[in-house]
Amino acid sequence: MMMNLFSVFDPTSSIFSTNLNWISTFMGFMLIPMLFWASPSRYTKLIKSLTNNLNMEFSNLTKTNIFNLIFISLIILIMTNNLLGLVPYTFTSTSHIMMTFSLALPLWLAFMMFGWMNKTNHMFAHLVPQGTPTPLMSFMVLIETISNVIRPGTLAVRLAANMIAGHLLLSLLSNQGVNMSSLLLIILISSQILLLMLESAVAIIQSYVFTILSTLYSSEVM
Repeated sequence: MMMNLFSVFDPTSSIFSTNLNWISTFMGFMLIPMLFWASPSRYTKLIKSLTNNLNMEFSNLTKTNIFNLIFISLIILIMTNNLLGLVPYTFTSTSHIMMTFSLALPLWLAFMMFGWMNKTNHMFAHLVPQGTPTPLMSFMVLIETISNVIRPGTLAVRLAANMIAGHLLLSLLSNQGVNMSSLLLIILISSQILLLMLESAVAIIQSYVFTILSTLYSSEVM
């Protein structure tokens, strides 16, 4: 029996009473055969084309390629876990704040430390937008400081909330199929297939949004 509505996101996977849920975070990479990395193929060419396009886009946003490898690795990691979470009975790590906050907070701290240590005047100037009236400067500094502090939280909550919303809707709809007639059951299955397609698109889009926002935050300290 499901103890609460969100327990569906924590399917238990254990061996010898050892919780193995978080291993699913790297399951997608474990399933990739070694020959994928060793010999050229259509898949390696596809990945190379994808990384090259991402590298060009990140370079246009940041005007530098210092952190591009981090952002490319980040978007692939989040996208893999988002799509892996659509597999039934798989632990969806990116629907948990602990996972998303662990990705957002170190990036934000690194950008802030880099900016304040290397470009202190630029960081102070960024707290007061250009053209701000003198009486409002102290108020704008407070607003900009709060907006900077809450950035890792908003990144984490945005990704987790978007991932958990679709999964929750799919779970609620699937629980209603037990007492339905055959006609309604066909409609329910068709709607779930459409929702699954939508969730696949959301999984890709949210990984892109998370990474692009991180890229824009990094561009402010460059």
